[in-house]
This record gives sequence, C-alpha cells and structure tokens, in this order.
Amino acid sequence: MLVCLVAVSAAGFAYGQGQTPQALLHYYKCYLCHADTETKVGPAYVDIAARYQGNTQAMPVLIAAVRKGEHGSGPWHMPPHPEVSTGDAATMVGYILSVKP
Repeated sequence: MLVCLVAVSAAGFAYGQGQTPQALLHYYKCYLCHADTETKVGPAYVDIAARYQGNTQAMPVLIAAVRKGEHGSGPWHMPPHPEVSTGDAATMVGYILSVKP
C-alpha cells in the first residue's frame, strides 16, 4: 500500500515538471473558477494581471495566495492548494501576470 502511495505521489510530482503554464492551470483545475479574459467564480487572469501591474511583490503574494488560499471581497473565496508546489505556482503566476486584454 505504501509503495502504491509513493508511486502515485511521484507521478503527480513528475507531472508538473516542465509543463506549460496552461497545462498546469488545467491540471490543478484552476480553469474551473478562473478564465484568461472572463470573470467566472474567480476573477479573470487579465484582471489579476492589471491589478498587480508594476507591483514588485506580485509574484510572492500570488504564489502564497495559490498555496494558502485567499478571501477576496466577494462571497466566494479561493481555497488553499498546498498540493501545488512553489515551482508550479510560480509558473502559473508568471503566466497569469502576463495575460493582456
């Protein structure tokens, strides 16, 4: 049983390595609540990019938000995603901050 869990964990870890940001966003199911240019349950990535434009702390703030969760001004909150590695979060956040209208 332990060997099976280790194998599954290793497969999940290996998936994120070298994947495109969009593939990671699909893999971690981010697109269920977010989209590149339209608001869904969560804000559009283009709106997040605009909000953090010029903010030198955007990367660490958003990486922490992905991993620890975030409660915005609306009725919904983003749950924590500790299963997302810091590296995968950085890849996804880098893409999110690059989305233009």
